[in-house]
Amino acid sequence: MRKPAAAALTSLALLAAACGSTGGAGDGAGAGDGAPVRDGTFTYAISADPGGLDPAMGVLSITNTTLSLAYDTLVTASDDGEIVPRLAEKWEVEPDNATFTLREGVTCSDGSPLTASDVADSVNHITDPATKSPIYGVLVPTGMKATADDAAGTVTLSMPEPFSFILESARSLFIVCGKGVKDRSLLARGTSGSGPYRLTEAVPSDHYTFKVRREYAWGPGGATAADLPETVVLKVVPNEQTAANLLVSGTINGATVYGPDRARLEATPGLVKKVVPFTNGQYFYHQGDDRPAHDPDVRRALTQAVNLKELAGIASSGTGRPATGLVMEPRPCKGDSVTGHVPAHDAAAAAAALDAAGWKAGPDGVRVKDGKRLTLRVMYATTRGAGVQAAVEYLGQAWRRAGVEVKLNGIIDAKLSESLNATQDWDVVWLPIGVTLPSQLIGFLSGPAAPKGANFAHLDNKRYESLIAEAGQLPSAEGCEQWLEAESALFEAADLVPVVENTVLHAAKGATYDMQAGEFLPTSIRLTQGG
Repeated sequence: MRKPAAAALTSLALLAAACGSTGGAGDGAGAGDGAPVRDGTFTYAISADPGGLDPAMGVLSITNTTLSLAYDTLVTASDDGEIVPRLAEKWEVEPDNATFTLREGVTCSDGSPLTASDVADSVNHITDPATKSPIYGVLVPTGMKATADDAAGTVTLSMPEPFSFILESARSLFIVCGKGVKDRSLLARGTSGSGPYRLTEAVPSDHYTFKVRREYAWGPGGATAADLPETVVLKVVPNEQTAANLLVSGTINGATVYGPDRARLEATPGLVKKVVPFTNGQYFYHQGDDRPAHDPDVRRALTQAVNLKELAGIASSGTGRPATGLVMEPRPCKGDSVTGHVPAHDAAAAAAALDAAGWKAGPDGVRVKDGKRLTLRVMYATTRGAGVQAAVEYLGQAWRRAGVEVKLNGIIDAKLSESLNATQDWDVVWLPIGVTLPSQLIGFLSGPAAPKGANFAHLDNKRYESLIAEAGQLPSAEGCEQWLEAESALFEAADLVPVVENTVLHAAKGATYDMQAGEFLPTSIRLTQGG
């Protein structure tokens, strides 16, 4: 079976924060009174160009933020994680398949009716090896196939064996319909979906303009396009300070802010503001045979040497929350897999454990074993901002005090991906995770090691593997106890160290909107003042 590429995790993880997570700027002061403004323009700042717009290739969160205006999914999730109808009005779930009955009257942006075959083609295009889709094996489970019955208006997603989250996986599948089904080249800089907006202008690295489809009447909970603004513009604004200035001045209506300008916006009157969780801050140890962290006692000692509470405050600039798991909100499995399962801070115990593992302090204070210095090459992406830079420096200081030689290596995303996949020239990597189902992590936390597989950190946690195998045979919530215990097994072994659940500020002026897992809930967009 095809394994997901490690590059996909890098892209998902590093950019999952691009537009936040559950909720959005949907409440708070400054929302305005009176009827929504329909004829105006809602302008939202995105931090980077979304690139190609084919949903089958949309691995970056910023791309999926853009696509969410124009495409629907079969189902969606409520704020508490419950699966609710979207394109599908009902469904039947078996251990290895789910059959969805589509709503009647749904049309694509070119006016053609949505068919069950469109849905099946969308899925099977992703799973076709010739497509080389980076979301296959990540957002779309490995081995999934789709069959359609156009007469009955049903589509069935099936797996070769029982799969816990076959229903929940459908919330991540943007459905292509209309002309884009037959000619995917139309999707490079265009859209062909059933969503409430269609792309009318794409100027790379500058802006993307969408026009409303007033006929749209099949949104979640019966939502329609009746009160949506006529136009939505996604304006590429790479500099967060610039985006904040544009928002305060009213030049744009919405932005997502992570850095130092967040405090300024939180104190600015007249803005709609909401703080929500998004990706985790965490780090992995490389466990290759020739690496110090191959020894679980060394990993635990290195973890004990760090005050994770202090590190969390530094990494999140004081705006984070305690980490409670690996999956983004809204999670299918509620619970805390972190508390009590991470080696606690104890510098003396860390030093004793390193001594016991054979790493003795040398003349210059650096520990040595069998003539080899205890050296850690710590890798991180420079695009993650000042908080992550400071966090990595803090890690270096803590480990140097423990007798470790530390080399910090800040690199751009593309180089980080290359190192994870191919060169493997790292010992510790700061790598956020941005997935919505625990099953989406399996290929990265187990199985063949890079470069042959997606297991970039060379993890080999038998307890984790046993628990996910058991959980994978159980329907959704019935396996949650095992999924959560599997995460805890990773933390107890110090395979990876959860540090903080970051939060993000959604802010708006003269408008309101909601987002979930980095994607717009497009029928929530409202202009409350002329835009």
